[in-house]
Amino acid sequence: MSQATTRNRLIGLGIAAFIAAVDQAVKWLVVGPLELRQVRHIDLLPFFDLTYTENRGVSLGMLQATNMEMRWLLVLLTAGIALVVFVWMMRERKLADIAALALILGGAIGNIVDRWDLGYVIDYADFHIGTFRPFLIFNIADAAITIGVVIILARSLLVREKDDNSEKPRPFEAGETEQ
Repeated sequence: MSQATTRNRLIGLGIAAFIAAVDQAVKWLVVGPLELRQVRHIDLLPFFDLTYTENRGVSLGMLQATNMEMRWLLVLLTAGIALVVFVWMMRERKLADIAALALILGGAIGNIVDRWDLGYVIDYADFHIGTFRPFLIFNIADAAITIGVVIILARSLLVREKDDNSEKPRPFEAGETEQ
């Protein structure tokens, strides 16, 4: 393994740790000093508010944890997914791929900590245009996961990197014809 690959993977681990830490710090801020759990809603900007929500499901509120068994099943499920993302990240070499996976991993860890500690994920970010809300209420972990997935999809669909081992076309030699 090259030094560049090791460096990229360490950067990825740093990104994941940073996302998880910032996510938890902001959640502490909104439920602690800002007391969002008690006040439920704070108007900030014409297009962005803080609105307290407890998400007991996973993406888009699916798989609701209505009892303790479901809560711990969701912890195990999301931890399993995070483990797969971690292994995938450790197999990649390119920083762009590692960074995208690190965003997903950091976001997953942030939400797993909530589900482990509280039994639900704290959501608070409420983006809106007037009364139109293009997104569900979310948090930094959710945003990081979404951005990471979009980067992976964009890179897989739009970026075609040449394989170093691929056959390189050679110029025609005298007497040969193009096939």
